[in-house]
Amino acid sequence: MNITRNNVDALNAIVTVEVTKEDYAGQVEKVLADYRKNASIPGFRKGAVPMSLIKKQYGKAVLLDEVNKLLQNSLNNYLVEEKLDILGNPLPKVTEDFNWDTDNYKFEFELGLAPDFKVDLTAKNKITKYTIVADDKMLDEQVERIQKQYGKLISKDKVEEGDDVRGTFSNEDKGINSTVNIALDIFKRKTDAKKFIGKKVGDVVALGTKGLFDDDHKLMDYLKVDHDDVHGLDIEVNFTIEEINTSEKAELNQELFDKLFGAGNVTSVEEVKGKIKEDAEQQFAAQADQKFLNDVTEFLIESTKFDLPAEFLKKWIQTVGENPLSPEQAEEEYAKSENGLRYQLIEGKVIVENNLQTTFDELKDFTADLIKKQMAQFGQMNPTDADVDGIVARVLSNQEEVKRLSEQIMSQKMVNLFKEKVSAKSKEVSYQDFIKEMYGE
Repeated sequence: MNITRNNVDALNAIVTVEVTKEDYAGQVEKVLADYRKNASIPGFRKGAVPMSLIKKQYGKAVLLDEVNKLLQNSLNNYLVEEKLDILGNPLPKVTEDFNWDTDNYKFEFELGLAPDFKVDLTAKNKITKYTIVADDKMLDEQVERIQKQYGKLISKDKVEEGDDVRGTFSNEDKGINSTVNIALDIFKRKTDAKKFIGKKVGDVVALGTKGLFDDDHKLMDYLKVDHDDVHGLDIEVNFTIEEINTSEKAELNQELFDKLFGAGNVTSVEEVKGKIKEDAEQQFAAQADQKFLNDVTEFLIESTKFDLPAEFLKKWIQTVGENPLSPEQAEEEYAKSENGLRYQLIEGKVIVENNLQTTFDELKDFTADLIKKQMAQFGQMNPTDADVDGIVARVLSNQEEVKRLSEQIMSQKMVNLFKEKVSAKSKEVSYQDFIKEMYGE
């Protein structure tokens, strides 16, 4: 067997595999001999079928199968030995006049080669790294929410100012059917809140969505519409009242503090706000990190210039799925996936150059930490190492879970690296301001 490569250009190559009879004949004979041992053909005892008949019936199929196996193994070994970094899989070149009735064969494969490029994490950019703070307004609202949550709930017949209403927003044409609890002060316009006054269970209130809330994004929470649909949404929705409640707020006293945080851990409203602030800002930090990661990703895709073997990849996309795609469909798929492929290549280079590969010990430790946190949420504060190790082993036996957890670890490694090396402007914002910045408003 002889394998040669012709580099068409920096991103494309043709690999030629020449197979001689000596390469496959022995294995073909062995397989046919096994067929003969087990063949059951009328008129012949089992194992006594003439080899000529076996070859006539099975010879061509066995030849094709064994040559194909030989090709795949040889080509894979060649790619490893030559250390070729390819995109997609080798594509066999179709030869219309290919003749299987000869002894020697020649096969050609197209390769798409990964480009050579550099990633500059220190390049000038316009990225902002946000720190989200829980401001006084948010803390006061959270304290009031706690008072209502732990207060005494009183059911009512008619809606009055300050009441809470449970019901369902609906609009059949838009597929909206969302059951929620609302306080009347959630509405931006006082006229919308007044529509509820005097209403009873079973009554329906018609509301316009345009300017319904002080932030259009609240339509996502209350009406369950997608982000892409909230801006400028101007339809009428019905709110069917199902419950009317008012609450007698819980007193901000030691009994409530102990119920929330354990006996004696918090002794004042200011300490309550401090706990809320700490918890909220931990959650905000994860959201800020995700935006930072997204922004750096977009910047690297835009600033890291390299060509791809586009035509090869479009041909490969046509063949890679369960059902073959037309050239037009492959073109569309390539356009959708090009930036994702570019970032995969960029990320791979960053991982190698900064030695960010995830070890199995890191994966085990990360999984164990997650499990301990989950167990703590259910009151199991001090699980034994044996219990945790057993759960870790079960989790890591699932390849989908291994993939998901590995991606989480790598995402955090990338964030940490980018914080260290990417020069970004720091900005402290409230959560509401962060949402506006995040959605470009």
